[in-house]
Amino acid sequence: MKWGHPCYMHAGCNIAIIGALRDDFRLSFFNAALMHDPQGVLERQGPNTRIPDMFRFTDSAQAAAMAETITAYLKEAMGYAEAGLRPPKDHSEIDLPDELLDALGADLELAEAFHQLSPGRRKSYVINLSSAKTSATRIARITKFRPKILAGKGANEQ
Repeated sequence: MKWGHPCYMHAGCNIAIIGALRDDFRLSFFNAALMHDPQGVLERQGPNTRIPDMFRFTDSAQAAAMAETITAYLKEAMGYAEAGLRPPKDHSEIDLPDELLDALGADLELAEAFHQLSPGRRKSYVINLSSAKTSATRIARITKFRPKILAGKGANEQ
């Protein structure tokens, strides 16, 4: 058990975890970027997820029907764990909205704090700002986010 969920380990590495949500349950793979997914059955966790990494089920009959496929994918993940393989880190930079670039250029304290954030926290702000339909909304959000950025927190953190 890890994080309150059944977690499958092999060769000292986490390979998969089961999670239950309101309408479904999922088998999610760690290091899914290595997976080949020849059957194209892995799904993305959400719209901002780059790599498909999970099986999603709404009932146990679905999982039972996919037993052979699940076993094959688990064996593939176990092979990567045995070999000590991990996917390469993604060091690509995300495109910042113009309003955020302007705010960072005008406020050195904000710029320094923003660039000190982890890549995931920076991305959380870009996703949040990019969902705004108007420039005025993006500017208002930047103003609202300034204290959180200075505190080193992501857009969705308390």
